[in-house]
Parts: sequence; C-alpha cells; structure tokens
Amino acid sequence: MITILFAIAGSLLAGCAGGDKGAQSNSRGSINVAIVANPHTKDLARLTPSLFTAQSHINVNYTILDEGTLREVITSRGPAGGPRFDAVMIGPYEAPQFGRDGHIRDLTPMASSDPAYALDDIIPSVRNALSYQGKLYAAPFYGESSFLMYRKDVLADTGIEMPAHPTWTQVADIARRIDTPERAGICLRGKPGWGELGATFGTVLNTFGGTWWSAKPDGSVDKAMVDQPEFREALQFYVDLVREAGEPRAATAAYSQCLEQYLSGKVAMWYDATVAAGLLEADNSDVKGKNGYAAAPVERTKASGWLWSWALAIPTSSMNTDLAWSYIAWAAGPHYVREVGTRIAGGWAAIPPGTRRSTYEIPEYQKAARAFASSTLAAIESAPVDNPGTTKRPGVPAVSGVGIPEFPDVGNQCTEQFAAVIAGRSSVDAALANCQAIASRVGR
Repeated sequence: MITILFAIAGSLLAGCAGGDKGAQSNSRGSINVAIVANPHTKDLARLTPSLFTAQSHINVNYTILDEGTLREVITSRGPAGGPRFDAVMIGPYEAPQFGRDGHIRDLTPMASSDPAYALDDIIPSVRNALSYQGKLYAAPFYGESSFLMYRKDVLADTGIEMPAHPTWTQVADIARRIDTPERAGICLRGKPGWGELGATFGTVLNTFGGTWWSAKPDGSVDKAMVDQPEFREALQFYVDLVREAGEPRAATAAYSQCLEQYLSGKVAMWYDATVAAGLLEADNSDVKGKNGYAAAPVERTKASGWLWSWALAIPTSSMNTDLAWSYIAWAAGPHYVREVGTRIAGGWAAIPPGTRRSTYEIPEYQKAARAFASSTLAAIESAPVDNPGTTKRPGVPAVSGVGIPEFPDVGNQCTEQFAAVIAGRSSVDAALANCQAIASRVGR
C-alpha cells in the first residue's frame, strides 16, 4: 500500500510506494523519486505499486511536492536534487540547462535502444524543448501549452460569443461583463513564484511587447527592462483584471486553486495549462460538457501560449541509473497512457496528454477528449518557443520565463512584489521599481 506525505508551507516530507510483500521479497532494489503534486502525478503514485512494482520488483519511494517547493528542493540540494533522488520531475526550463551543465544524464541512448519506450512517438516540439544539442535529457510525463477555458453556458446566457483567437483586450472586456459576486469573471494565477504567477504573467508580458532583459549579440544579458513602458502596461493590465474581475484571494491562487474554483462553478473563465481540460471534461467533473476552449489570448504577437512538460530526469549523482530508467520508461512510456484510462476516477479524458502522437490515436481517448484534444495539440504546436515576444531575449529558448540560471531567483523575488500589488499591499510603481533593481543585478 502506498503512503504519500505532502510538503506544506515549505516542509519537506517524503512518502514511500512499494509493491506487495511478494514483490518486496524479490526486490531488485529501490529508487527515490521527486515529483510535482497534481492530479495526474497523484494517479501515477497511486498506481505505481500495482502496475510497476508488482511486475518490475523495483520499489519506488516518492517525495511529492507543490511545484514551488519541488523547484527549491531540486536546486537547493544541487541541480537536479543532488544525491537524494534517482529521478526528478523537471521541465523545459531546467532540462536544457541541467543537461548542458552535466547535472542530469543524457537519456537518448537508453530511450533509443528501448523499443517499448517508442522515442520517435514523442511530439517533436515537446521532445525538442527537453533536449540540448539534439539529446533528450528528460522524458515527458505530460505536455501542455496554455489556452483559455470558459463556460459556454455562462457566455451564452449573456449573449457573448468567444472568438477562437481572442485578444487580451477582448478577454478582459468579457470577464468584466460576466463577473458577479457569486462567480468571478476569470481566474488567473496570483501566487508568487516564477513558475506560478510568473508563468501566466510571463505570456501576457511577451504578447504586450515586454521582456525582462534585453540581450547582447552573443545571447548574454544586456540590461534589465522592467522599467520600460511595455512591462508596466502588461503588469498594470494583469493587476487590474485580477482585482476587478478575478477570483477571491487571488494573491494566493495557483493552478490547483483555479482548478478547484472552476470545477465548483465559482469562476467563468480560466487562462492556464491545456492539461486542465482533461480534468474539466473528466467523468467525475461537474462541468463536463459545459466548456469552450480558445487559443491563448494575444495583444501584439501572433501566438502567446507557453510550452511546458513535467518530465522525468536522472541526476548524474544517482547510483541506480538502470532502475531509474526502467521506472521512467514505464511512467513516461506509451503503455502507461493506455493502462490508466480505466483505472483513474476521471476516465479516459483525464489521462496524461500532450506528449505522444499515439495518445491521440486511442479510440477511447478520441471520444472522451473530442472537446479539447485538437485545441490542445494546436496550442502545443503553435507555442512560440523560439520567438515568444517582440524583442530578442537572452539565454536558451523559453516562453513564460527566461532561459538563464538567474531567472528563477529574480522571478521569485519579483512575483512576490507583483502579488503584493494584487493583494493591495503595494503599488505598481513600487513593484516595478523594486523589480528593476533586482533584475539589474544580473550580468553585473
């Protein structure tokens, strides 16, 4: 039986997942795995004993953390978790940098020699985002871009039609028109963190023409651009929209809180990860069949959706590479996707999406995901990874963030400033001034 303990308020608590007594007596060994806490990964941890350990005789000890804490643990113990973990869940921001710097293993030799893993089945844009110089450094568990989710019935009752490719100006106007005391017009992340508020705000910043830093010809940091008009416009827009038509207690709202409020009917629109659509259309969802999906809103760019994947990597410090790959090949392989459709509460609509072409060829998934599958794929394929804004930026390609090692710290500090504005404890002027000073330290 699996025991999972979660990290709350920054505390690190570990849990164990193993097989039955018979499997343990024939155990090939144990591995320690750090993963993010969300519905898809909770299913993974719950199913590991019966679907993986029972067959492989490899015991898996999970540490399951909210995404902010997971990132802190991975970096504070050394890139990719130091000696504690045999596999860690990271994303396209970390994978190229950690791979380049030798902190995680190149998975290409193992993946290409394992026919069951089906390396060529991975969606090219997702594979490229997790690679460095053509080598895969993390195996995608699920992939996502971002788009706008909305209640078709709420908009219809108000006589509003959502454009297939809306602008942020249009979205803000709709949100204010449908906002009521009982149901917010829109939910947007407000919780501090470069991967929380920073993720959604980052795409707004890009499409408004702003950037964190300008770049020198060699791709290094030139100067901080937080004090520029485009950055101010984007932040003022975001703050005004959340405060006037957003969810209650927005400064503490992350992905999970917006998901909960949307599912409970307390918000009418939500801009966030495409992976959420499978949970909205799941068999156990109260809003199943009531939702529409539109492309990530834009303002001055043609596209603005991010590209992200929670993916599994092997730290070079791990002494259990073979066992870790056996686990990753199962968890991030095509067979797991086919196995879980009848074993999770949400049914086929809630399986991990966005990583493999074969997922979209499963008849059961095609039927369950017909409301959002094509929109999800279109968002992933159109994510502007190589040109996310209107100006050149430093570092490796990234959409919602900036692909330099200093960004997480700057993003965390600055989103604390932005969340304080959302909460009414600070002003846009003060937040921008403080953030400009923080960002200006980079490159000195």
